[in-house]
Amino acid sequence: PLPVDSIPLPHGGHLRAAAARYAIPLAEWLDLSTGINPNGWPAPALPPTVWNRLPEEEDGLEAAARDYYRADSLLAVAGSQAAIQLLPKLREPGRVAIIHPGYREHYRAWQRAGHAVSPISADEIEPVSERVEHMLLIHPNNPGGECFTREQLLRCHARLRQRDGWLVVDEAFIDCAPEHSLAPFSDRPGLIVLRSLGKFFGLAGARVGFVCAQAAILKALKSELGPWPIAAPSRHVATLALRDNDWQQAARAALPSAGERLRELLSRHGLVPNGGGCLFQWVETERAGELHEQLARRAILTRLFDAPASLRFGLPGDESGWRHLDEALGAVR
Repeated sequence: PLPVDSIPLPHGGHLRAAAARYAIPLAEWLDLSTGINPNGWPAPALPPTVWNRLPEEEDGLEAAARDYYRADSLLAVAGSQAAIQLLPKLREPGRVAIIHPGYREHYRAWQRAGHAVSPISADEIEPVSERVEHMLLIHPNNPGGECFTREQLLRCHARLRQRDGWLVVDEAFIDCAPEHSLAPFSDRPGLIVLRSLGKFFGLAGARVGFVCAQAAILKALKSELGPWPIAAPSRHVATLALRDNDWQQAARAALPSAGERLRELLSRHGLVPNGGGCLFQWVETERAGELHEQLARRAILTRLFDAPASLRFGLPGDESGWRHLDEALGAVR
């Protein structure tokens, strides 16, 4: 088990803090630390009405999300992080298996709610589903990029249901391959799917996410969240983005080649990725801390992990960014 107090929870971003620490102007930085699409959905100017009226659930957001995710029952939340914090509190303490390495907020939330959390590797999910009450998977995983088949995940869900357990699947990075999503199956008891507009759509600042699950779970979550969990401007932008099929198709066509380009660039400099996907590549190396520091001194921010020692690289957003990364990797020792 990973004790709560021993888990630091650094995240990507914090670019202003890096600029101050290294005395490099903010405009000169290349932020590769978040895995957010650097060429996200282009939000338009907002109508004045979204600023001077309370958010309304009848504005079309939920309908657009149901169409996009192919899920009949869902709840809009302030980014999937809101659900991550609350879901563990809806169950009595039990045994929970969580994929490792992974997004550490999941560990902290379940442990703080009194559950006995065990880290598991991607190849353990099926046997472990025989002996725990709940399982939390990130699909594709972050940072390792591990993927599962729908059949694997539904088998795990069926085993957990025998003990009235939950399978929670965080699909923050699945939008490049939505055919693998479990959202269309989230009407099944105990299957909970988390989605977000932060990564693929590049709308992390809007703080919009969704929980796809049975109505009883959503009702309990909604009660905990209270009224107006998402600001009206965010609801407006999210609705438009979810309805923009042309942009979505173009992004799905472009991002895989960008992910492959990043993998090849890193490999060329001796940093062969251990995993990754459309929006990031992940490199395990004992020199992770040293490389993170050297790149930061060259105005490139990466995501540093300590267990295992590794770096995650997001995508540069333009050719200038690609050159910046290539030159910096060539200069580090």
